[in-house]
Amino acid sequence: MARLAAEYPDAVCALRHDGPYQLLVATILSAQCTDERVNMVTPAVFARYPTPADLAAAEPGELEELIRPTGFYRNKARSLLGMAQAVEDRHGGKIPRTMTELAALPGVGRKTANVILSVGFDLPGLPVDTHVGRLSRRLGLTAHTDPVKVEHEVGAMLPPGEWGRFSLRMIEHGRQVCLSRKPRCPVCVLNDYCPSSQV
Repeated sequence: MARLAAEYPDAVCALRHDGPYQLLVATILSAQCTDERVNMVTPAVFARYPTPADLAAAEPGELEELIRPTGFYRNKARSLLGMAQAVEDRHGGKIPRTMTELAALPGVGRKTANVILSVGFDLPGLPVDTHVGRLSRRLGLTAHTDPVKVEHEVGAMLPPGEWGRFSLRMIEHGRQVCLSRKPRCPVCVLNDYCPSSQV
């Protein structure tokens, strides 16, 4: 944790957003899609639907057209509409701040809920994406492939206040150094610690 913090002191969420609502929309759109593509699509979505109430009242076909470039746009439109309607009906238009309430929203699983908690509200949350899961296994922190088990096992090793930042730094490390096919072990700050190191 300390080495990654020194290596990536400014690691941030790659999804451009202003507040928890925009982050939630962007995170739902990011499933099976690159952050770069999501960032190309979201400005128009946020301009058209600036609040959960606006999104809840969206015409499905119009929303689908706006988000089409992110792939799986029909399913994502259903998730976005359901999420926005639930936020309006159950939470008075405010994005909830607990895992239980977030994960109960349509289209929101644990990973998305953890992103909203940690990035959106600066509360404890450990998002386990493909990078975090892959690096956790390579580093010998867990043998699990199930993201929820990885979250619990790795989370138990860290102070809760560091979960979100640790996840962002692991993602950055996975993108820059610990690449999936060909890890750059000689330049890795964890290579003396990592059981998978090829140095």
